[in-house]
Amino acid sequence: MSKFLDKPASDTLYRAIVLLQTEEECRNFLQDLCTVSELKAMEQRMEVAMLLDDGLIYSDILERTGAPPAPPSAGSTAVFITARRATIPSSPV
Repeated sequence: MSKFLDKPASDTLYRAIVLLQTEEECRNFLQDLCTVSELKAMEQRMEVAMLLDDGLIYSDILERTGAPPAPPSAGSTAVFITARRATIPSSPV
């Protein structure tokens, strides 16, 4: 595990995230902590992870989303999404 992830400040952040109970609380929390660009990057990474989970290959995802090359942790993100997909509701259209 990265030394960054083992810092007490990281633990505080993760505990705060775990305490969030609603989508609105989470949205407000992330908007307070992150820039618009950071939020958009996380949203894009989430989309890429879900598309990987759907079986798309990275070149198709790149063409579809314009996403930059995936960071090394994207594969582990896809594994997480696979395990949790049933609990992540789709956005209303």
